[in-house]
Amino acid sequence: MMLKNLLSEKRAAILERWLDIILESYPADTSNFLRQQKNRFANPVGAAISQGINGLFEELLNGKSSDEISPFLDNVIRIRAVQDFTPSKAVSFIFLLKKVIREVLEKEISENRFSDELSALDADIDNMAMEAFDIYVKCREKLYDIKANEVRRMTFRLLQRANLICELSEQEQELIDIKNLNVKRKEVTK
Repeated sequence: MMLKNLLSEKRAAILERWLDIILESYPADTSNFLRQQKNRFANPVGAAISQGINGLFEELLNGKSSDEISPFLDNVIRIRAVQDFTPSKAVSFIFLLKKVIREVLEKEISENRFSDELSALDADIDNMAMEAFDIYVKCREKLYDIKANEVRRMTFRLLQRANLICELSEQEQELIDIKNLNVKRKEVTK
């Protein structure tokens, strides 16, 4: 029996165990809520994670390209990027799939010779993890941009309220922008 067929057969058990291990990475209260609340509107995080890993597993079985896998990764990584996870913890759920597959298929793997197929599957999972990390970094960059823009807006409003800032004409603003650009050019050429 081919490994992909076996993975399809044991899909439900693999996905259930994978979701359990992912939810264990959350604090106990959160983990219990995510497990128990089945309503996707009351528990959008749990629903998104569940949908994401289902899609990831399906695409992995079908040998799809990163373009097809990316939306599923994006859904899960976006959630983990805004939470208090380190980058390694945020993407570690991908590597946990290897562990789950070996746990669920332990007997079948030991009875058959799947070493080549397992190596190929491991490589696909590793590639998925690298893509997940890229998505995580983009999400974090976006968060930092949002936070920086908000700080700039707040600072500008405070300065405006304190009458420490005056409105510039478009021409004055263009001159300042040109001057800043020239300064940056000089810094780069140094």
